[in-house]
Amino acid sequence: MSEEIKVGAVAPDFTLKDQDQKEVKLGDYKGKKNVVLAFYPLDWSPVCTTENKCLNDDFPKFQSANTEVFGVSRDSTYSHKAWQETLGLKHRLLSDMSGDTAKKYGMWLDDKFITKRATIVIDKQGVVRYVKVQEILTARNDNEILTALKSLN
Repeated sequence: MSEEIKVGAVAPDFTLKDQDQKEVKLGDYKGKKNVVLAFYPLDWSPVCTTENKCLNDDFPKFQSANTEVFGVSRDSTYSHKAWQETLGLKHRLLSDMSGDTAKKYGMWLDDKFITKRATIVIDKQGVVRYVKVQEILTARNDNEILTALKSLN
């Protein structure tokens, strides 16, 4: 298992497909927007559903903080599409089926074949400014993420 990424590290670039089969490249946001990577274990699970609904409810706050929010899990783009439509999610969901991106950030659980529940805030320069890893069954706190974003502006 790779070491968890630390605050101050340069965020590893990646290219993943979203729920609409569109490629998302982290490097495309450099100099333009902050990025929140919300790693979560699986679509359709209770805690993940609740917290993604919360991210959705707070979507305007993230937009006003000039931030792009991405949910990242090992689920397929097809699962993401169905889940996004069912929940009416506004943020994009990235498919990391191989776990390669999660591994670059130290957020992969080899023994469970899923990502950790973790939040990473990356500033416009591509530097990691906030990292929080949580228990799998504990939902993330959007207010903590928004506070971290406020400190960037």
